Formats: sequence, structure tokens, C-alpha cells
Amino acid sequence: MATRPRKKAKAGYMISAVAELYQLHPQTLRLYERVGLLKPSRSEGNTRLYTDSDLERLEVILNLTRELGVNLAGIEIILNMRDKMGEMQSQMEAFIKFVRSEIAHDFIAANERKTRHAIVRAMPRHAFRVEK
Repeated sequence: MATRPRKKAKAGYMISAVAELYQLHPQTLRLYERVGLLKPSRSEGNTRLYTDSDLERLEVILNLTRELGVNLAGIEIILNMRDKMGEMQSQMEAFIKFVRSEIAHDFIAANERKTRHAIVRAMPRHAFRVEK
């Protein structure tokens, strides 16, 4: 029986260190993984390894549970919305970058059309800047 190669785990913190750091029982971390709130990577020996991004996500989870009293179902909804908002932000930034490049391209093309048949080519007198 052939074994499948595993993904290499990034350096991270073991479950015992994370549990101690955040004053949690390791079973709580396992529960968060089981319900899909956390997805730690695994070492070759199948040990859970929590990365810095996992710890940031855990801090959000703990803030929602400890400070705001949100249950696990609510946390799942909030985290999913947060992830989708991050994706939308990335898409909007890519769209804005595209629009800016198109505007710049059109501006350059318009200036080239104006000066193409000129006897003496000169820089445009008025330039504008597109800002965020």
C-alpha cells in the first residue's frame, strides 16, 4: 500500500503551547478544528501545527466567545463573512488597478493622437493624477 505524500507543514506552534498561551484546554482547540473554525497544518508525524495566521484567527474566535458571548454557529457565520469580505476587497483592489491602467492608457493614447501630426511635438500642459 503506497502512502500519499503530505504537504510540508510551515513552522508552527504545537497544540500544547497554543493551549497554554491562550489558557485553553487542548480539547477546545480540537473542537474548533472539528467544526471547521481552525485548520492547523500537520507535521510528518501528524502533529497539529498552528501558524501565526492560525493564532490570529484563534484570537478573533476567542474575542467573539469570551468578550461578546457568540456561540460556535455565530462564529462560523462571522468568520465566513469576514473571509468573503477579504476576497471582495482583493477583487475591488484588482478592479481599481485595472481601471487606473485603462485610464492611463487612454490618456496616453489621446495625447499621442493629438501630437501625431504636429510639426513640433510638445508635452501636454495639463496632466492629472488619479488617486485612491
